[in-house]
Amino acid sequence: MSASVKDVAAAAAVSVGTVSNVLNRPEKVAPDTVARVQEAIERLGFVRNDAARQLRAGHSRSIGLVVLDSANPFFAEVARGAEERAAEEGLAVLLGNSDQSAAREGAYLDLFREQRVHGVLLTPRDRDAGPLRRLALAGIPLVLVDGDMPGEDIPSVAVDDVQGGHAAVAHLLSRGRRRIAFVAGPLTIRQVADRLTGARRALAEVPDATLEVIETTALTVLAGRAVGEELARRGADRRPDAVFCANDLLAVGVLQGAAILGAIRVPQDLAIIGYDDIDFAQAAVVPLSSIRQPAREIGATAVDLLHEAATGVPARRVRFSPELVIRASTGE
Repeated sequence: MSASVKDVAAAAAVSVGTVSNVLNRPEKVAPDTVARVQEAIERLGFVRNDAARQLRAGHSRSIGLVVLDSANPFFAEVARGAEERAAEEGLAVLLGNSDQSAAREGAYLDLFREQRVHGVLLTPRDRDAGPLRRLALAGIPLVLVDGDMPGEDIPSVAVDDVQGGHAAVAHLLSRGRRRIAFVAGPLTIRQVADRLTGARRALAEVPDATLEVIETTALTVLAGRAVGEELARRGADRRPDAVFCANDLLAVGVLQGAAILGAIRVPQDLAIIGYDDIDFAQAAVVPLSSIRQPAREIGATAVDLLHEAATGVPARRVRFSPELVIRASTGE
Protein backbone atom coordinates (compact mmCIF):
# COMPACT_ATOMS: atom_id res chain seq x y z
CA MET A 1 0.00 0.00 0.00
CA SER A 2 1.39 3.43 -0.97
CA ALA A 3 2.27 6.02 1.66
CA SER A 4 -0.22 8.79 2.42
CA VAL A 5 0.21 12.45 3.29
CA LYS A 6 -0.40 11.50 6.94
CA ASP A 7 2.44 8.97 6.78
CA VAL A 8 4.79 11.62 5.39
CA ALA A 9 3.72 14.11 8.09
CA ALA A 10 4.35 11.55 10.85
CA ALA A 11 7.75 10.58 9.44
CA ALA A 12 8.84 14.22 9.16
CA ALA A 13 7.28 15.20 12.52
CA VAL A 14 5.20 17.98 10.94
CA SER A 15 1.51 18.60 10.38
CA VAL A 16 -0.45 17.45 7.31
CA GLY A 17 -0.87 21.13 6.41
CA THR A 18 2.90 21.60 6.35
CA VAL A 19 3.29 18.65 3.97
CA SER A 20 0.63 20.21 1.74
CA ASN A 21 2.51 23.50 1.74
CA VAL A 22 5.76 21.78 0.82
CA LEU A 23 4.01 20.12 -2.13
CA ASN A 24 2.13 23.18 -3.35
CA ARG A 25 3.65 26.33 -1.78
CA PRO A 26 7.20 25.48 -0.64
CA GLU A 27 8.14 29.16 -0.44
CA LYS A 28 5.94 29.42 2.66
CA VAL A 29 7.92 26.76 4.57
CA ALA A 30 11.30 27.06 6.25
CA PRO A 31 14.09 25.48 4.11
CA ASP A 32 15.12 22.95 6.77
CA THR A 33 11.50 21.80 7.13
CA VAL A 34 11.17 21.48 3.34
CA ALA A 35 14.30 19.33 3.27
CA ARG A 36 12.96 17.11 6.10
CA VAL A 37 9.60 16.60 4.34
CA GLN A 38 11.25 15.87 0.99
CA GLU A 39 13.52 13.31 2.65
CA ALA A 40 10.46 11.59 4.15
CA ILE A 41 8.70 11.62 0.75
CA GLU A 42 11.67 9.93 -0.92
CA ARG A 43 12.16 7.40 1.89
CA LEU A 44 8.47 6.38 1.96
CA GLY A 45 8.04 6.47 -1.83
CA PHE A 46 5.10 8.87 -1.55
CA VAL A 47 3.36 9.76 -4.85
CA ARG A 48 0.94 12.68 -4.78
CA ASN A 49 -2.60 11.98 -5.94
CA ASP A 50 -2.96 14.65 -8.62
CA ALA A 51 -6.37 13.39 -9.70
CA ALA A 52 -7.84 13.94 -6.26
CA ARG A 53 -6.07 17.28 -5.91
CA GLN A 54 -7.46 18.46 -9.24
CA LEU A 55 -10.98 17.47 -8.30
CA ARG A 56 -10.70 19.47 -5.08
CA ALA A 57 -9.30 22.44 -6.96
CA GLY A 58 -12.05 22.23 -9.58
CA HIS A 59 -9.70 21.95 -12.57
CA SER A 60 -6.61 20.09 -13.79
CA ARG A 61 -3.18 21.19 -14.97
CA SER A 62 -4.02 20.14 -18.52
CA ILE A 63 -5.17 22.10 -21.56
CA GLY A 64 -7.36 20.48 -24.19
CA LEU A 65 -6.43 21.26 -27.82
CA VAL A 66 -8.77 20.18 -30.63
CA VAL A 67 -7.58 20.65 -34.23
CA LEU A 68 -9.15 19.89 -37.59
CA ASP A 69 -6.43 17.48 -38.76
CA SER A 70 -3.56 16.39 -36.54
CA ALA A 71 -1.81 14.84 -39.58
CA ASN A 72 -1.45 18.29 -41.16
CA PRO A 73 2.04 19.65 -40.35
CA PHE A 74 0.55 23.11 -39.84
CA PHE A 75 -1.53 21.92 -36.87
CA ALA A 76 1.46 19.93 -35.59
CA GLU A 77 3.40 23.19 -35.40
CA VAL A 78 0.47 24.95 -33.71
CA ALA A 79 0.43 22.17 -31.12
CA ARG A 80 4.17 22.45 -30.60
CA GLY A 81 3.91 26.18 -29.97
CA ALA A 82 1.08 25.60 -27.49
CA GLU A 83 3.00 22.84 -25.70
CA GLU A 84 6.13 24.97 -25.36
CA ARG A 85 4.26 27.91 -23.88
CA ALA A 86 2.07 25.70 -21.67
CA ALA A 87 5.15 23.97 -20.24
CA GLU A 88 6.41 27.36 -19.07
CA GLU A 89 3.22 27.60 -16.98
CA GLY A 90 3.49 24.04 -15.63
CA LEU A 91 0.66 22.85 -17.87
CA ALA A 92 0.35 19.90 -20.25
CA VAL A 93 -1.52 19.82 -23.58
CA LEU A 94 -3.95 17.02 -24.47
CA LEU A 95 -4.39 16.82 -28.25
CA GLY A 96 -7.65 15.84 -29.94
CA ASN A 97 -8.22 15.44 -33.69
CA SER A 98 -11.76 16.32 -34.82
CA ASP A 99 -10.95 15.17 -38.39
CA GLN A 100 -13.33 17.91 -39.57
CA SER A 101 -16.23 16.07 -37.88
CA ALA A 102 -18.73 18.04 -35.78
CA ALA A 103 -19.55 14.87 -33.81
CA ARG A 104 -15.91 14.19 -32.95
CA GLU A 105 -15.34 17.82 -32.04
CA GLY A 106 -18.33 17.73 -29.69
CA ALA A 107 -17.15 14.48 -28.11
CA TYR A 108 -13.74 15.97 -27.31
CA LEU A 109 -15.29 19.12 -25.86
CA ASP A 110 -17.56 17.01 -23.64
CA LEU A 111 -14.60 14.88 -22.54
CA PHE A 112 -12.47 17.89 -21.65
CA ARG A 113 -15.41 19.45 -19.80
CA GLU A 114 -15.88 16.26 -17.76
CA GLN A 115 -12.16 16.18 -16.96
CA ARG A 116 -12.30 19.79 -15.75
CA VAL A 117 -9.31 20.84 -17.84
CA HIS A 118 -7.63 24.16 -17.16
CA GLY A 119 -8.92 25.44 -20.50
CA VAL A 120 -9.63 24.49 -24.10
CA LEU A 121 -8.01 25.59 -27.37
CA LEU A 122 -10.23 24.82 -30.35
CA THR A 123 -9.97 25.07 -34.11
CA PRO A 124 -13.72 25.10 -34.82
CA ARG A 125 -15.12 23.11 -37.70
CA ASP A 126 -17.98 25.59 -38.19
CA ARG A 127 -19.58 28.54 -36.45
CA ASP A 128 -22.01 26.69 -34.19
CA ALA A 129 -21.57 28.24 -30.74
CA GLY A 130 -23.85 25.78 -28.91
CA PRO A 131 -21.16 23.29 -27.79
CA LEU A 132 -18.91 26.17 -26.77
CA ARG A 133 -21.47 27.63 -24.39
CA ARG A 134 -21.46 24.38 -22.39
CA LEU A 135 -17.79 24.97 -21.64
CA ALA A 136 -18.58 28.51 -20.48
CA LEU A 137 -21.32 27.22 -18.18
CA ALA A 138 -18.79 24.80 -16.66
CA GLY A 139 -16.41 27.70 -16.03
CA ILE A 140 -13.79 26.41 -18.47
CA PRO A 141 -11.98 29.14 -20.46
CA LEU A 142 -11.94 28.75 -24.25
CA VAL A 143 -9.75 30.21 -27.00
CA LEU A 144 -10.43 29.74 -30.70
CA VAL A 145 -7.32 28.86 -32.70
CA ASP A 146 -7.09 29.56 -36.43
CA GLY A 147 -10.76 30.53 -36.33
CA ASP A 148 -13.33 32.96 -35.00
CA MET A 149 -16.95 33.04 -33.87
CA PRO A 150 -18.67 36.28 -34.98
CA GLY A 151 -21.06 37.66 -32.39
CA GLU A 152 -19.54 35.65 -29.53
CA ASP A 153 -17.30 37.13 -26.84
CA ILE A 154 -14.60 34.47 -27.23
CA PRO A 155 -10.86 35.21 -27.47
CA SER A 156 -9.25 33.99 -30.67
CA VAL A 157 -6.00 33.92 -32.60
CA ALA A 158 -5.73 33.40 -36.34
CA VAL A 159 -4.26 34.63 -39.60
CA ASP A 160 -6.26 36.90 -41.91
CA ASP A 161 -7.17 34.22 -44.46
CA VAL A 162 -9.02 36.65 -46.73
CA GLN A 163 -5.81 38.66 -47.00
CA GLY A 164 -3.88 35.44 -47.58
CA GLY A 165 -6.17 34.30 -50.39
CA HIS A 166 -5.91 37.71 -52.01
CA ALA A 167 -2.09 37.66 -51.80
CA ALA A 168 -1.88 34.19 -53.37
CA VAL A 169 -4.03 35.00 -56.41
CA ALA A 170 -2.63 38.52 -56.82
CA HIS A 171 0.81 36.89 -57.07
CA LEU A 172 -0.39 34.49 -59.77
CA LEU A 173 -1.97 37.37 -61.69
CA SER A 174 1.26 39.36 -61.44
CA ARG A 175 2.96 36.44 -63.21
CA GLY A 176 0.59 36.90 -66.16
CA ARG A 177 -1.69 33.99 -65.29
CA ARG A 178 -5.34 34.54 -66.14
CA ARG A 179 -7.07 31.14 -65.90
CA ILE A 180 -6.92 30.42 -62.18
CA ALA A 181 -8.25 27.32 -60.41
CA PHE A 182 -8.85 27.22 -56.66
CA VAL A 183 -8.46 23.68 -55.27
CA ALA A 184 -10.53 24.11 -52.19
CA GLY A 185 -11.16 21.17 -49.96
CA PRO A 186 -14.57 21.34 -48.23
CA LEU A 187 -15.98 24.86 -48.60
CA THR A 188 -17.84 24.42 -45.30
CA ILE A 189 -14.53 24.95 -43.49
CA ARG A 190 -14.25 28.61 -42.52
CA GLN A 191 -10.57 28.94 -43.43
CA VAL A 192 -11.19 27.55 -46.91
CA ALA A 193 -14.18 29.83 -47.48
CA ASP A 194 -12.18 32.90 -46.38
CA ARG A 195 -9.28 32.04 -48.69
CA LEU A 196 -11.74 31.74 -51.56
CA THR A 197 -13.21 35.15 -50.68
CA GLY A 198 -9.73 36.68 -50.87
CA ALA A 199 -9.06 34.93 -54.19
CA ARG A 200 -12.25 36.33 -55.69
CA ARG A 201 -11.37 39.84 -54.55
CA ALA A 202 -8.03 39.60 -56.33
CA LEU A 203 -9.73 38.29 -59.49
CA ALA A 204 -12.17 41.20 -59.44
CA GLU A 205 -9.23 43.57 -59.90
CA VAL A 206 -8.28 42.00 -63.27
CA PRO A 207 -11.20 42.03 -65.77
CA ASP A 208 -9.94 39.28 -68.12
CA ALA A 209 -9.11 36.75 -65.35
CA THR A 210 -11.31 33.77 -64.52
CA LEU A 211 -11.62 31.53 -61.49
CA GLU A 212 -12.60 27.84 -61.45
CA VAL A 213 -13.42 26.37 -58.04
CA ILE A 214 -12.57 22.67 -57.63
CA GLU A 215 -13.97 21.38 -54.35
CA THR A 216 -12.47 18.23 -52.82
CA THR A 217 -13.69 16.11 -49.93
CA ALA A 218 -10.46 16.48 -47.95
CA LEU A 219 -7.44 18.74 -47.53
CA THR A 220 -4.92 15.95 -48.22
CA VAL A 221 -2.14 15.04 -50.62
CA LEU A 222 -4.27 12.24 -52.13
CA ALA A 223 -7.15 14.64 -52.80
CA GLY A 224 -4.76 17.04 -54.49
CA ARG A 225 -3.17 14.27 -56.56
CA ALA A 226 -6.56 13.31 -57.97
CA VAL A 227 -7.08 16.92 -59.06
CA GLY A 228 -3.60 17.06 -60.60
CA GLU A 229 -4.24 13.90 -62.61
CA GLU A 230 -7.61 15.26 -63.80
CA LEU A 231 -5.98 18.51 -64.93
CA ALA A 232 -3.28 16.56 -66.78
CA ARG A 233 -5.95 14.69 -68.75
CA ARG A 234 -7.53 17.93 -69.95
CA GLY A 235 -6.58 19.54 -73.23
CA ALA A 236 -4.34 22.58 -72.95
CA ASP A 237 -7.20 24.88 -73.98
CA ARG A 238 -9.39 23.60 -71.09
CA ARG A 239 -6.73 23.62 -68.46
CA PRO A 240 -6.03 26.47 -65.99
CA ASP A 241 -2.63 28.10 -66.23
CA ALA A 242 -2.38 28.51 -62.44
CA VAL A 243 -3.68 26.77 -59.33
CA PHE A 244 -4.15 28.17 -55.83
CA CYS A 245 -4.56 25.38 -53.29
CA ALA A 246 -6.26 25.88 -49.92
CA ASN A 247 -3.29 24.26 -48.18
CA ASP A 248 0.16 22.90 -48.98
CA LEU A 249 -0.90 19.25 -48.76
CA LEU A 250 -3.30 19.79 -51.65
CA ALA A 251 -0.61 21.70 -53.54
CA VAL A 252 1.92 18.87 -53.12
CA GLY A 253 -0.73 16.45 -54.41
CA VAL A 254 -1.56 18.60 -57.45
CA LEU A 255 2.15 18.79 -58.25
CA GLN A 256 2.48 15.00 -57.96
CA GLY A 257 -0.62 14.33 -60.05
CA ALA A 258 0.53 16.64 -62.81
CA ALA A 259 3.96 14.98 -62.85
CA ILE A 260 2.65 11.38 -62.87
CA LEU A 261 1.15 11.69 -66.33
CA GLY A 262 3.98 13.91 -67.50
CA ALA A 263 1.68 16.21 -69.43
CA ILE A 264 2.18 19.39 -67.41
CA ARG A 265 5.35 21.32 -66.68
CA VAL A 266 5.50 23.38 -63.49
CA PRO A 267 5.63 26.37 -63.63
CA GLN A 268 5.81 26.74 -67.43
CA ASP A 269 2.36 25.24 -68.10
CA LEU A 270 0.90 25.45 -64.62
CA ALA A 271 1.91 27.70 -61.74
CA ILE A 272 1.04 26.32 -58.29
CA ILE A 273 0.82 28.09 -54.94
CA GLY A 274 -0.22 26.57 -51.62
CA TYR A 275 -1.02 27.80 -48.12
CA ASP A 276 0.67 27.29 -44.70
CA ASP A 277 4.32 26.98 -45.87
CA ILE A 278 4.92 23.62 -44.22
CA ASP A 279 8.35 21.96 -44.55
CA PHE A 280 7.07 19.80 -47.42
CA ALA A 281 6.54 22.94 -49.51
CA GLN A 282 10.21 23.84 -49.64
CA ALA A 283 11.28 20.20 -50.02
CA ALA A 284 8.98 19.38 -52.97
CA VAL A 285 10.52 18.29 -56.30
CA VAL A 286 9.56 21.74 -57.55
CA PRO A 287 9.73 23.93 -54.43
CA LEU A 288 6.28 25.36 -53.79
CA SER A 289 5.34 28.97 -53.39
CA SER A 290 3.05 29.35 -50.41
CA ILE A 291 1.33 31.68 -47.97
CA ARG A 292 3.14 31.40 -44.67
CA GLN A 293 1.31 31.31 -41.34
CA PRO A 294 3.28 31.68 -38.07
CA ALA A 295 1.97 28.35 -36.78
CA ARG A 296 4.11 28.01 -33.67
CA GLU A 297 3.45 31.62 -32.67
CA ILE A 298 -0.29 31.03 -33.11
CA GLY A 299 -0.13 28.11 -30.64
CA ALA A 300 1.88 30.08 -28.08
CA THR A 301 -0.40 33.10 -28.36
CA ALA A 302 -3.45 30.87 -27.83
CA VAL A 303 -2.04 29.76 -24.47
CA ASP A 304 -1.39 33.39 -23.52
CA LEU A 305 -4.98 34.28 -24.37
CA LEU A 306 -6.19 31.30 -22.34
CA HIS A 307 -4.29 32.60 -19.31
CA GLU A 308 -5.90 36.01 -19.81
CA ALA A 309 -9.37 34.45 -20.03
CA ALA A 310 -8.76 32.43 -16.86
CA THR A 311 -7.78 35.57 -14.95
CA GLY A 312 -10.73 37.67 -16.10
CA VAL A 313 -9.03 39.76 -18.79
CA PRO A 314 -11.55 40.86 -21.49
CA ALA A 315 -11.50 38.72 -24.64
CA ARG A 316 -8.99 39.72 -27.31
CA ARG A 317 -8.88 38.77 -30.98
CA VAL A 318 -5.33 38.51 -32.30
CA ARG A 319 -4.83 38.55 -36.07
CA PHE A 320 -1.51 37.84 -37.78
CA SER A 321 -0.80 38.94 -41.34
CA PRO A 322 0.14 36.13 -43.75
CA GLU A 323 3.39 36.26 -45.72
CA LEU A 324 3.86 35.44 -49.40
CA VAL A 325 6.79 33.06 -49.97
CA ILE A 326 7.84 32.79 -53.61
CA ARG A 327 9.58 29.66 -54.91
CA ALA A 328 10.05 27.85 -58.21
CA SER A 329 6.44 26.57 -58.59
CA THR A 330 5.26 30.03 -59.65
CA GLY A 331 8.52 31.12 -61.30
CA GLU A 332 11.18 32.86 -59.23
